Amino acid sequence: MEQPKNGRARSERVDPSLAWGKRPLHYEERDFLGGPRTRLNELWRALRIFHEFIHAFRRMHFVGPCVTVYGSARFGEDSPYYGKARELGSLLAAQGFTVITGGGPGIMEAANRGAVEGGGFSVGCNIELPREQKPNDWLHLWLEFRYFFVRKVILAKYSYAYVAFPGGFGTMDELFELLTLIQTRKVDDFPCVLVGNEYWRPLLELLTERMLPAGTIAPEDVDLLFVTDSPGEALAHVLERVPMLSERTARRLWKIRRELRRRMPSTVAPEYLRR
Repeated sequence: MEQPKNGRARSERVDPSLAWGKRPLHYEERDFLGGPRTRLNELWRALRIFHEFIHAFRRMHFVGPCVTVYGSARFGEDSPYYGKARELGSLLAAQGFTVITGGGPGIMEAANRGAVEGGGFSVGCNIELPREQKPNDWLHLWLEFRYFFVRKVILAKYSYAYVAFPGGFGTMDELFELLTLIQTRKVDDFPCVLVGNEYWRPLLELLTERMLPAGTIAPEDVDLLFVTDSPGEALAHVLERVPMLSERTARRLWKIRRELRRRMPSTVAPEYLRR
């Protein structure tokens, strides 16, 4: 697998970044969620969605175990949040985690960059948008999705912990979907970390001073979130709360790492895969 100067290793025959942000706007998802269509049209869309899932499952099969990092694309390198995301990415990589992000700039770039610099594996999952950014320069593997809900499933499916840095609507959407899945026991009690005490304080006040007294959430729901300013504390919480892997899952991940060592040259393979 090629290792370009920018640190990204790609196996694609054609560089998809050439088309990133330059494709015409697709209305498939809007049409799909806009009410009933003809039965043939609905069948075609179901097959299209199924194809996106299968493609992602195939590409992501050999990347675990993972931690997903969310956050705004609008922070530059001069932002303290960028530095903290970069540090956390490196810390996670040193512990053997693959870092997954949306693959764009800002917090996503910082976490991916830290993972590569820390000797780990870095993955980006993007959504097709007409004015989206190009992929950042710190990805070993990246995927592009047409449907938001498919992309969100992939970002959640392969991770054992989730870390949210300050972000906008997208970050909030993904964060609360994860909290809902954990609250309703649709997934295990994976650790959810918020980095940035000052930024997240109004959200915590909403939870504790409005929603909790109103009875719309339970006290244990508030405990699903761990808030900190320290990447080190974030890592410690992840390591403390990450669910114990079953023997079957542990064997599968060992086989995955062995397969990665076989497939990837030593100049590309993350350090923890060469141990």
